[in-house]
Amino acid sequence: MSGHNKWSTIKHKKGAADAKRGKMFSKLIKEITIAARMGGGDPEGNPRLRTAVLAARGANMPKDNVERAIKRGTGEIEGANYEEINYEGYGPGGVAVLLEALTDNKNRTVAEIRHIFDKYNGNLGESGCVAWMFDKKGIIEVGAQGLSEDEVMELALEHGAQDVKQDGDVFEISSDPGDFETVRKAVEEKGWKIELAEITMIPQNTIKLEGKKAEQMLKMMDALDDHDDLQRVFANFDISEEDMLKASA
Repeated sequence: MSGHNKWSTIKHKKGAADAKRGKMFSKLIKEITIAARMGGGDPEGNPRLRTAVLAARGANMPKDNVERAIKRGTGEIEGANYEEINYEGYGPGGVAVLLEALTDNKNRTVAEIRHIFDKYNGNLGESGCVAWMFDKKGIIEVGAQGLSEDEVMELALEHGAQDVKQDGDVFEISSDPGDFETVRKAVEEKGWKIELAEITMIPQNTIKLEGKKAEQMLKMMDALDDHDDLQRVFANFDISEEDMLKASA
């Protein structure tokens, strides 16, 4: 499991996700809005919108909120005009950090992000400085209970997936982004429980952090995750679960 995913899992176990539900809803609404704007308001014909709507359902977002966000995206009702921007930089110890943002004020957003990097001994870099260190992948996590690795592997590879591995109580199926929808639909048709389904950025290698640098990195991740304009944060750190739990205590 990548450092960022491990960090997110530990935060969730400690209840941090529930405490930040309002921020989560805000980010999901932005994603639904821009997905509808770019690809239309029909989730069945717009894979990005479908993924966002499913994430909203998984977060128990009220249906009315989802429908309003779609209508803002299609122009049926007025709303903020968000722009997609990626930011890249380095955290403590040279950790690569890749950010996906949706903002209606680029100047404000970049200034605030630069401040976070500076505060935690990192630096915001130029476009392209770290993106090459990550691979774009489709990831689907399926509840492992009652399933064997062989049957998950057979279905996944038959529908274009690249790999299957067990991580605790889930099977993680990875694929090229272009095969993501095909694999997900095959899993859904089987009736298997999907714990997570997203197109994400996987680091090609990781940087191990300990002590003060690990603490700074986790504080930086918290600050970036809390920023209203940042949709997703990817980083290639490797911090032990023990150190993560200490830092989040």
